[in-house]
Amino acid sequence: MNLLYQIFADPFVQMAAAPDLLAQTLWEGFVGGMLYALIALGYVLIFKASGVFNFAQGIMMVFAALTLVGLHQAGVPAFVALLMTLGVMYLLALGVERLVLRPLVNQPDIILFMATFGLTYFLIGAGELVFGGNPKTMITKELLLPSGALDLALFGGLVTLQKIDIAAAVIASLMVLGLALFFQYTRIGRALRAVADDHQAALSVGISLNQIWIVVWFAAGIVALVTGVMWGARSSVSFALQVVALKALPVLILGGFTSIPGAIVGGLVIGVGEKLGEFYWGPLLGGGIESWLAYVIALVCLMFRPHGLFGERVIERI
Repeated sequence: MNLLYQIFADPFVQMAAAPDLLAQTLWEGFVGGMLYALIALGYVLIFKASGVFNFAQGIMMVFAALTLVGLHQAGVPAFVALLMTLGVMYLLALGVERLVLRPLVNQPDIILFMATFGLTYFLIGAGELVFGGNPKTMITKELLLPSGALDLALFGGLVTLQKIDIAAAVIASLMVLGLALFFQYTRIGRALRAVADDHQAALSVGISLNQIWIVVWFAAGIVALVTGVMWGARSSVSFALQVVALKALPVLILGGFTSIPGAIVGGLVIGVGEKLGEFYWGPLLGGGIESWLAYVIALVCLMFRPHGLFGERVIERI
């Protein structure tokens, strides 16, 4: 009985007794959740356009951040390096469409999925060859990203906010909102949804599959660059950031692979949930809850909502 009380009741007692700690935990979970949602957004973009899970999105994030830092270390001014990195991501999108996607049109989804595996290890090799394997410091000051901290009353308590976290939350929110509006209200967004539904049908009504794929992979590259800058500013730029990208899997399972609002909700649930779990249940269940709680939440979701909270239910007729 005492153990049950510690697991289910004691955390709520702690929350009521320490509103400042609860508010700090909620803020950190919110920031992490928005960044998880931004990572998941890159996966959603590719999945909506091709119907395949892009395993390479994580390494695209690392590669974009390494390119930005590497160009600046080579003497290129920060904002020029940023524009050049966008150009590199466009060339990557063009190369993926020409060399990977175009030859595999109408192939089974598993073939395209395995192609993204190959792309992942190609980018790892290219990144290590060009930039080396040592962690690098993100050029936050040169990009005019804020530093320092401030205290603010938030979530019912006093919270210490890192200014880079505020910038990350704002930028991630604006990008998620912008892409949601882009998909919903633009001609290209509607074309992307049509391509995701049926490649042949989209081609038959005059939609250029090749151009759509270039656009969506470039958009995913932009998302990867922004995500890499934000995560790199909070820690460092290294190939270990690929592990962070794996947290997008529970987010996608929870929110749905085709839903931008689902990516937002899923990211916030995972981000806040793992912070609350680590802070309140960590001392009882042992450390490291952040490393596995998201996957437990995803497993529970799969048992009851296998298509996610906002995902489209697929009905196949035979």
